Parts: sequence; C-alpha cells; structure tokens
Amino acid sequence: MLRYPVRIEPDGDGFLATFRDIPEAATGAPTREEALDLAEDALVTAMDFYFEDQRQVPLPSAAEPGEDLVGLPVSLSAKVLLLNEMLAQRITQADLARRMHLKPQEVTRIVDVHHATKIDTLADAFAALGRRLELSIA
Repeated sequence: MLRYPVRIEPDGDGFLATFRDIPEAATGAPTREEALDLAEDALVTAMDFYFEDQRQVPLPSAAEPGEDLVGLPVSLSAKVLLLNEMLAQRITQADLARRMHLKPQEVTRIVDVHHATKIDTLADAFAALGRRLELSIA
C-alpha cells in the first residue's frame, strides 16, 4: 500500500490536512482527528486528477517529524503503480488492451480509480508490461 505523509495544522477554527507529495489533496475539519479521517478521501479524490490528465503520480516520500501517514487502498495503490509504469513505457490504454487481448473498454475499467478491479487482472496488466506485481505483509 502506498502511504503518503500528511501534515495536519491548525487553520482558523479548525485543522487543515495537506500532502506535500500530492498538492492537489487537501481537506479541513473542525478537529485534528476529523481532518486526519478525511485526509484519505482527499488523497483518493486527488488521484482522479492524475488519472484523468495521464500524469505520473508522485510516489510517497518518507514522513517528516510532525507528519502522519495516510494510505491509499491497496487496489488503488496498484493502479497508481500501473499508471506510472504505462507512462514510463509510453504505453497507451489501447496498446495495453492489445497486449492483454482485451477490448479497450476493459482496460479503461482497469485504470479507472473508482472501478473495482481484481488483483489477478492487475497482475496480468503488469505482466503485459513486462513487470511483476508482488505483494508483501509488513
């Protein structure tokens, strides 16, 4: 799972949560705890911008003192890595569909942030790019 550092700071009458690696992700709440709870939603929502614009998603940096970590869901983490690999190899969704012997709309769903994709399908997509998806327990 990709875990991004978030800074929760007082902001007026509440607290503001910001991510230095993903500047598009920000949220606020009346309490620090609520801001931290809402930070995951802000982070997931920010991923839409990267996927829509076909931009490389910055990988998380190490947390600095005073920062918490917020994780992306596992399936979205895998999709972020897939998007980054596709961009690095300059592979379009149509190219990936041909390599996987799928219809283009099926690949569109694979790289859709909001579509549930089986982990085996994501592993197949990485294999089509000459890569291997590995899981570990921490």
